[in-house]
Amino acid sequence: MTAAHTGYGRDRRRVRLPAAPGHRNLGRTTSAPHVVVVGAGIAGLAAATGLAERGCDVDIVEREEYLGGRVGGWTERLSDGTPVGMNRGFHAFFAQYYNLRKLLGRSDPRLDRLVRLTDYPLIDAQGRRDTFRGLPRTPPWNALAFALRSPSFRLRDLIRMDPRAAAPLAAVSVPDIYAQLDDVDAQTFLRDINFPAPARHLAFEVFSRSFFIEPDRMSAAELATMFHIYFLGSSEGLVFDVARDNFDVGLWSPLAEYLTAPRTASKPGTVRIHRKTSIERVEPKGAGFLLVDDTGATREADAVVLAADIAGLRRIVAASPELGTSEWRSRIAALALAPAFAVHRLWLDRPVRPHRPGFLGTGGMDPLDNISVLDRYERGAAEWAAATGGGVVELHAYAAAATIPPPTTRNQVRDRLLARLHAIYPETAAATIVGESMLWRQDCPRFSPGDFAGRPGIETPHPRLALAGDGIRVDLPVALMERAATTGWLAANTLLRQWGAAGHELHSVPVRGRSTLLREFASRERAR
Repeated sequence: MTAAHTGYGRDRRRVRLPAAPGHRNLGRTTSAPHVVVVGAGIAGLAAATGLAERGCDVDIVEREEYLGGRVGGWTERLSDGTPVGMNRGFHAFFAQYYNLRKLLGRSDPRLDRLVRLTDYPLIDAQGRRDTFRGLPRTPPWNALAFALRSPSFRLRDLIRMDPRAAAPLAAVSVPDIYAQLDDVDAQTFLRDINFPAPARHLAFEVFSRSFFIEPDRMSAAELATMFHIYFLGSSEGLVFDVARDNFDVGLWSPLAEYLTAPRTASKPGTVRIHRKTSIERVEPKGAGFLLVDDTGATREADAVVLAADIAGLRRIVAASPELGTSEWRSRIAALALAPAFAVHRLWLDRPVRPHRPGFLGTGGMDPLDNISVLDRYERGAAEWAAATGGGVVELHAYAAAATIPPPTTRNQVRDRLLARLHAIYPETAAATIVGESMLWRQDCPRFSPGDFAGRPGIETPHPRLALAGDGIRVDLPVALMERAATTGWLAANTLLRQWGAAGHELHSVPVRGRSTLLREFASRERAR
């Protein structure tokens, strides 16, 4: 592993989204606006940061005890009382996640709390193995090199592919790609272009399931956009960073300290964080809003950012009949969830073999999607392993069931995950499980065919109400954590415009395919 690459990365062709001009400190020109941000996930924290840095008075209201949303972390205890870190599973911090890194940089300017993995190999049930180590960063050579050295992709496979059908992959343009492909599922699209089946399992399926959905239920437009973000649209490279410690102590506690610290020239606003509090409804009141929480307490706000997860957003809007228009409310109500996923963390009495990677992706090994060896990079896990001679391993099943299953089925999934672990890392079969924690969740947004057109955007029928989150529409090539961070910053910018305040500059990978030759080829194929 190496140190994290900081700043805005190496890609000189990244897109700069300039900040709107305006006041840098609203408190100097008028009474500081009071904004309530509902949800302290990545989107809510980004929105709160953007608002506080322009002098707003911000209250963050979070229903959980921890911050970070689906990237949150907390402490559990083993049977002997030892405190250990736990979270909702592995997250990859890619170098092209510019706006997420901008947020993390507020409390960690050098991003020292991230560490770069040198590789993340992928294996399938037939023993084929792909690797991202040593690939060139520049498109299209990165994707070509990956394909040519892959055991699941042969040169004749490239010749057999349908160039006309595959043209959108080579020349993605956002948001136009959704008009082209959002009515098709990813599996059908890959089959129609004659993409080789082994490579579908080993490459695309691994990535599509990171969206917590199976390829036959994922939008082909989302797949193409993902291919653009990580392969043909960016020269940042295909390896990524991971957090050096559990997310609470490694990422969000430092950011909370930055936000709630006394005013400074760079952060002239105040921030208060209210945990274990759930907003139940939001009522328009004059030019602002009245919010009611689960205790019946009320708070007034000049503006609101709803950065709750999909279920929370639907619940709040459904309980707030005066909020928005009927068409907008219908869009919110129609938002759907991806299938349920499971995370199984194991504290073992012995480590896995030294050559095992920190992260291993799997294809065609249902229900297992990846294995993380946490003591390779996470400080708390490494300290526990060093003190006990054991190891900490995490297993993921990203689309394990349509909904969270009953206990009997959950136990069956656990046993199947363990069987996969023992088959892939045989040394674990003899290990004693000192402790284990298995969690099931179903709260990730769905990205199925047809979903994009109905997805609500950041702006709403109320000028001072904004939405943020990874399920909210934004017409930029961003995904997962980066989509959450980007919408959070943009929600802040949307509200800041109301008061003539300066916005925040953002970045993204290019919004269209970077190769003129490939774009011209794709254009000719579409015209045929």
